[in-house]
Amino acid sequence: MAEEKHHQGLFHHHKKVDDSPPDYEKEEKEEKEHKHREHLGELEAAAAGAFALHEKHKEKKDPEHAHKHKLEEEMATAAAVAAGGYVFHEHHEKKEAKKEEEESHGKKHHHGLF
Repeated sequence: MAEEKHHQGLFHHHKKVDDSPPDYEKEEKEEKEHKHREHLGELEAAAAGAFALHEKHKEKKDPEHAHKHKLEEEMATAAAVAAGGYVFHEHHEKKEAKKEEEESHGKKHHHGLF
């Protein structure tokens, strides 16, 4: 009984403190990867949008297969919207990576007027 264990609840976990020096190359590489993915997403959104417009045009020119073209147009539109969401996500990931890099270099990110 001298060695009683004190059990903590589910939400009382010990956080590990990372005292290792920051890896600048890794942070810079992560920021570049997010930038690259953001640009690829932009291209994907543009391509899907262009394909949707193409299918809309074919729908008008080919009334016999209009239903097929309408479905393909809607799928391409959905793909363009999804790609736009991915671009938005990667843009914010890039901003977070840049903020972490600045904080690791000792730069503070201030919000406000002064």
